[in-house]
Amino acid sequence: MQIAQIIAGCKKGHRDAQEALYRAYARVLFSICLKYSRNQAEAEDSLHDSFMIIYEKIGQYKSKGSFEGWLKRVTLNTVLQKYRKETYLNLVNEDIRQDSPEVEDLDDTNLNLGVLLQHIQSLPNKYRATFNLYVLDGYSHKEIAEMMGTSVGTSKSNLARARMLLKEKLIKDKVNFLRASQ
Repeated sequence: MQIAQIIAGCKKGHRDAQEALYRAYARVLFSICLKYSRNQAEAEDSLHDSFMIIYEKIGQYKSKGSFEGWLKRVTLNTVLQKYRKETYLNLVNEDIRQDSPEVEDLDDTNLNLGVLLQHIQSLPNKYRATFNLYVLDGYSHKEIAEMMGTSVGTSKSNLARARMLLKEKLIKDKVNFLRASQ
């Protein structure tokens, strides 16, 4: 089935077209969900929710621009919607510690990508989302603030806190590695 046929079928609610759409894009969209989720189970839930919204709103796609881009945007908005409701992490004027203890540079540490992903996934939701949007996806603080329903200052604060927490986790890993190798 061609993508235009799949889209047309989904607009009519045909299950075979919905299945074809899922098979064609689930892997790509799951990677977005995983990046913004704490674990695989949460990512799977987000992927399911995303496809339900995609099937419901596919009539809004007007064949202008990339269909995959539209799918990614719907998925990202679905994942972020969960975190917009969590106001307990809105940090407006948090005092970020600038005077953390001096440690060796982490640049010479061989980082395992899986370990880094685990550390990113272990960040609190708003920190993880802000970190991913800014560092991995290249959004500006203004764009992040609009997506997350916060202020630019909150976005900057959340990013600084996420970076600090990641640094602490990586330093702890390095110290533990050095102790274990002695």
